[in-house]
Order: sequence, then C-alpha cells, then structure tokens
Amino acid sequence: GQIPFVPETMTLVSDDVKAQTRQSLENLKAILDEAGYIFKDVVKATCFIKNMDDFGAINEVYNEYLGEVKPARACVEVARLPKDVKVEIELIAVK
Repeated sequence: GQIPFVPETMTLVSDDVKAQTRQSLENLKAILDEAGYIFKDVVKATCFIKNMDDFGAINEVYNEYLGEVKPARACVEVARLPKDVKVEIELIAVK
C-alpha cells in the first residue's frame, strides 16, 4: 500500500485527508508507470482509512484517478495506520 509521503523527502504531504489521498494515488501512479501499467489496468483497490467519516472526501479524490476504471474496491476503517496517516491505498493491476 501507499501512504501519503512525498517520495523525495519522505515527509507527510499534509494533515488534510484529500491531500493525503491525492499523494497516495500519485505515488501509486508513479509505481504503475515504472512497471509499465496505467490506472486502466487496475482491477482491485483497497482503501484503509482512519475515520469512515472521511470516506466522502477520499472517494472524491479517488474518483478523479479511478472513477472511469471502476475496479473492485474495499474500504476498511482501521484503528491506526503507519505514521498516523489518514489513508493508505493498495492497488492490484494486470494486463
């Protein structure tokens, strides 16, 4: 899974859940690109979120990246994430 750290500095992008979601997805985009995949190749997404009340904000950003693709998705509220971030996202892509 990808947590919302800026890769160059390994610092948390922001405390804002939308910014964290966007950074997590940008990190995943870079990983997909490096492996020769694109978001259209994603078949499964798992979102781990600290607070289910943030689902709407997370979903808004998520849909900017994967809304047209509509992979199978699970969203799970968890007690704690690494570095106390608000969201972690995991993707599975196939060609």
